[in-house]
Amino acid sequence: MRKKIVNVARILLFLSIGIILLIIAFRDISLEDLVLGLRSANYSWVLLSLTFAFLAFISRTYRWILLIEPLGYKPSPENTFYALMTGYLANFILPRIGEITRCGSLNRTERIPVDSLMGTVITERISDLIALLLLGAYIFFIEIGFFGDFLYNNIIIPVYQKIAPWFSFHLFIYILIFIFLLMLILFYRIIAILLKKYKLFRRFEKITGSIFAGMKSVFKMKKTGWFLAHTIFIWLMYYLMTWAVFRALPATAGLGGNAVLFILVIGGLGIAAPVQGGIGAYHWIVSVGLGLYGISREEGLVYATLSHESQALLMIVLGLLSIFIIFLKKKEKSRPVVLTSLPDEKSHRNE
Repeated sequence: MRKKIVNVARILLFLSIGIILLIIAFRDISLEDLVLGLRSANYSWVLLSLTFAFLAFISRTYRWILLIEPLGYKPSPENTFYALMTGYLANFILPRIGEITRCGSLNRTERIPVDSLMGTVITERISDLIALLLLGAYIFFIEIGFFGDFLYNNIIIPVYQKIAPWFSFHLFIYILIFIFLLMLILFYRIIAILLKKYKLFRRFEKITGSIFAGMKSVFKMKKTGWFLAHTIFIWLMYYLMTWAVFRALPATAGLGGNAVLFILVIGGLGIAAPVQGGIGAYHWIVSVGLGLYGISREEGLVYATLSHESQALLMIVLGLLSIFIIFLKKKEKSRPVVLTSLPDEKSHRNE
């Protein structure tokens, strides 16, 4: 009973945070203006966006299978897809519970141990986090004018001008990202030495050690190339999904590729927030981000609402269908076998 009360309290807490963020995002916004903005959208582009999202789900399915295969199991793509979508649906009830739910769903249909599956999900999440951080670092340096004109004009450009004969600008940016990551690792190691005596930090270090172990497991796979290809394809679909919704609205249709990438990155951070389905967090951070490109808060919220709610609707529909199919499969398996004909009585006696 106590556990149920705690679970309900957690759901209400995270939902309350999402509602508060929604109120903050939509304060002083006219509902009539929001509806008019949504009506002005070209929904052909929204359908195209959902197509890209669906392709990303399919690719995620096969990428998850690649992580499961080294465990000695070969789940069917259909059951893996149903489990994945069930997990997405569960995240609208309680943040991060989707990872456990999809492992439980695949365990029901494929009899793969949940503990083993959780390791693959952690590895998958780490891969996506690295991809998001790399994209974030890239857009930070490319759109540095938004984040610090002084740094761009007085450090980046002067340094690049001196080495321009040997490197292209994009290669130079990649080198800077690599150096930045090395500095982060060095900084972490220094902090680790200083804080090693504290129990809380040792626990944190143990968690990060598990994360790095998961990262290494990707490169021990027999099909590492396919795993990386699926990861690139997934994020390409996410980029095209964001671009298509940009094209759906007059206010954002004229924005360039860097703006699309920037909103993809900060939108990913909003979805990762500890609220159901990123509700509120996504709307607020995306509307603020679009403001950097001269988009009004009202128009930014129209984009955020159209993008978030169309994706949420797709995940909810596919999640409910997946649960229904899994239920039917379980019912079919549990149905008793009925003999169509009884054994011949005479031959039985002869035996």
